[in-house]
Amino acid sequence: MNAQLHLTSIKCTHSIGCLSLTTMATSSLLLLFSCFILHLACSSQSVVLNKIDSCRLAKSNWASNRQALADCVIGFGKDAIGGKYGAIYEVTDPSDDPISPKPGTLRYGVVQTQPLWIIFAKDMSIQLKNELIMNSYKTIDGRGAKVEITNGPCITIQGVSHVIIHGISIHDCKPGKAGLVMSTPSHVGHRQGSDGDGISIFASSNVWIDHCFLARCVDGLIDIIHASTAITISNNYFTQHDKVSVTILRQKIIPFLLTITFGP
Repeated sequence: MNAQLHLTSIKCTHSIGCLSLTTMATSSLLLLFSCFILHLACSSQSVVLNKIDSCRLAKSNWASNRQALADCVIGFGKDAIGGKYGAIYEVTDPSDDPISPKPGTLRYGVVQTQPLWIIFAKDMSIQLKNELIMNSYKTIDGRGAKVEITNGPCITIQGVSHVIIHGISIHDCKPGKAGLVMSTPSHVGHRQGSDGDGISIFASSNVWIDHCFLARCVDGLIDIIHASTAITISNNYFTQHDKVSVTILRQKIIPFLLTITFGP
């Protein structure tokens, strides 16, 4: 669902969409001047992007500096840095073990205590065996691969901060069962089960969800509840669901700061 920027180069030929140049030009200077006028005439047809896309698409070599994406967030979640100052962690294995995840799996990366920028080695569909509990200072970056989390429990962001999720598909999420689930390398706790949300944000702050596809979950697509704040939800595609909008539980203690944005 990522937006794409199409750039059109301007060349002087015999017939161009904005102007026509004849072969009657006898001077290279006249031809150069004609090209300049042509460029001015066509420049008004430039693509208009929203602030986030203008930032993230500014450089074509994004793969060499993935963490620069964290500089593009706007709104109340603008301080979310995810794993910007951490190492790159590459997911190579789509399997899942909620209690003892293997290195190379998504769960192994998201539970670590240190900041990590998580990317994917290839296209993959991940069917989680229980809810994926994220730790603080993590980015899930799906750029460069088709990444789906589907047909199982999905993502829980609970009691943490500085989480970025970008460019993945989350769909057909199911309720999680009661059982043991790892939340940090040193803690495996008993969970009572999850509701079947696509993304559940609970008592968390500085969260940015951007350019994700969400559909057909048993409960909400994105639930933001219980003292969560400083969140930006931007450029996501919600579809095929009767709870398409974000679900919000009112709170009195902590100010609820949420930005939802899409388009220019």
